[in-house]
Amino acid sequence: MRVIIMGCGRVGSQLAHELVDDGHTVTVIDKNAEAFFRYPPGESVTTVVGLGFDRDVLIEAGIKDADAFVAVSSGDNSNIVSARVALENFHVPKVVARIYDPRRADIYERLNIPTVATTKWGVKQIQLMLFHDRQEIRETIGGGDLLRMRMPVGAHMIGKAATSFNVPGEIMIAGVSRGGGGFLPTDDSTLQAGDYLIVMLTKDGMDTLDEVFEPAGEQH
Repeated sequence: MRVIIMGCGRVGSQLAHELVDDGHTVTVIDKNAEAFFRYPPGESVTTVVGLGFDRDVLIEAGIKDADAFVAVSSGDNSNIVSARVALENFHVPKVVARIYDPRRADIYERLNIPTVATTKWGVKQIQLMLFHDRQEIRETIGGGDLLRMRMPVGAHMIGKAATSFNVPGEIMIAGVSRGGGGFLPTDDSTLQAGDYLIVMLTKDGMDTLDEVFEPAGEQH
């Protein structure tokens, strides 16, 4: 994949390294040439000095042949403008922009620009770590609104159908880990001692999850 990154800060530099290590071709744009020395993106990365929303700069960076464009500069406006130019003018297949102001994220999503709202995501992550065992949380999806968790099967759950713990709109048992393997549960799949459940749930489903996984006698 040919990826252009706009912004050579900590995130842009680290992303460049990760992508190159995975075999992708990367170009990094930054308006400040010194950024490439403060946060070196790697010798294999092409660097371009200029504004990430300037057409000539983007063309120099190879935007016409790019498979993806990622805007991670320190400015929301710069990120969105450059992302829109990449998407609407050059029709780059995959465009992602980082947004600090969570109030703007929904607006840009409606413009068909996927965003990473770091402030909103960070707040949700802190809430999860405060009130839940962080070892159970494996992944957050959709800006933190969806979670993937790995939960041990309690004694009170043994012999019951895995799908019986689904709660429509809140909790879905997506998989069962057993003896080093795993499978997707059906209505006939019963749980055994030592099983772990792969659970997909909404953030609002956290309280429901606690109720579902507690033995009946311990529910409050």
